[in-house]
Amino acid sequence: MNKNRFAKRLAVAAGFFFLCAALGLTRAQSSPPGPAQTRRRPTPVGRPTNDAGPTDDFAGLKYTNDQQAKIDEIHQNMKSRMDAVIKDEKLNADQKAAMLQGLQRMERSEVYKVLTTEQQATVRKVMLARRAADQAERQKQSPPK
Repeated sequence: MNKNRFAKRLAVAAGFFFLCAALGLTRAQSSPPGPAQTRRRPTPVGRPTNDAGPTDDFAGLKYTNDQQAKIDEIHQNMKSRMDAVIKDEKLNADQKAAMLQGLQRMERSEVYKVLTTEQQATVRKVMLARRAADQAERQKQSPPK
């Protein structure tokens, strides 16, 4: 009972932290807004999918039985925390989305800590390659100044 209550409190605290950080970052931007800004639709509420994105950085790794057990435990803990956030009626859609994104980051960080030094090096290489490709794609899409 106390574990569940602690998990809820931790999830709410993490969400507010990430929400405040996001608000601070948006206020810190000094560039003037574009001529016609469209309003962003709120992120749909629900458990985020792991189809693409940073979680693919772990693809192809071979885990030991001990590592797999720890990773499964991490996934189960995060799933229960995410479910608690989704069911929390006190939060609006943006707050839930921010909290879920923060929990996903925490999950990836915890899984990364379980990896061996060699596996961590492999994941870092994949991440750097993905980021470089994303940056090249953004530069290709943006008009020259």
